[in-house]
Amino acid sequence: MTPTVSTVPASATDDDLLRLAIDVAREAGAFVVDARRAGVEVAERKSSPVDVVTQVDRDSESLIRARLEAARPLDGFFGEEGGRGASVSGLTWVVDPIDGTVNFLYGIPHYAISIAVVEGAPDPQSWDAVAGVVLNPVTGELFTARRGDGARLDGRPIRIADAVPLPEALVFTGFAYSAETRAEQGAAIAQLLPRVRDLRRLGTASLDLCCVAAGRANAYFERTLSPWDHAAGALIAREAGAVVKGLGDRRPDREFVLAAHPEAVGELERLLVSVGA
Repeated sequence: MTPTVSTVPASATDDDLLRLAIDVAREAGAFVVDARRAGVEVAERKSSPVDVVTQVDRDSESLIRARLEAARPLDGFFGEEGGRGASVSGLTWVVDPIDGTVNFLYGIPHYAISIAVVEGAPDPQSWDAVAGVVLNPVTGELFTARRGDGARLDGRPIRIADAVPLPEALVFTGFAYSAETRAEQGAAIAQLLPRVRDLRRLGTASLDLCCVAAGRANAYFERTLSPWDHAAGALIAREAGAVVKGLGDRRPDREFVLAAHPEAVGELERLLVSVGA
């Protein structure tokens, strides 16, 4: 496949980096959709039978890494499928080549290419997210953000929904891969469900965060996420007006990610902790 991006200089602006991420995400998205038409199978089971990877995940990550390294050879790389590269520039690309692999495997049109570029170490406790892109390659919806400039869907500004009482809140979530943890989460969900308008589990963390950003959900929470799951989506939700946080004073991490309206996030966090969610 012929590269479609050119070298982006070391002095690149945040907008330059965002444009690069958009170009690469679109190329990877086209590749993934074409590959899905040809049929896919599980290539490997990772932590559990529900934690799967396809060869298309790996090939998508290889494509994304090759394009980014060609354009930005001094930047680092941190990808879900094992791609690692140290940063010389101080910037690192945090990539999920197919977020929502199970949806992709079954042909459910709700999965994403997620690409973020961050300053500092590839650790959500310390990084400063510069730009992020989440692309649903099936619908073509493209969520983007760069720091301090708001969030957009297909180029149009988006904002979170107005704050509502918890009994009127539509809350998105996801489940862990561990069977034991999933059982615990199921028990917590049983307590949470009567106290909110409804719950949704769509299976793609990056798009769930973007749904909060676009006002399609009032909140989202999940445990056991990896940095590539939320790097781009968290920036997009934050730039759309949401608070995106971990437990207490922590930033988002593997233990907990919560995104909600600033006026609702505290009450929702207390409820989630009280039910063990």
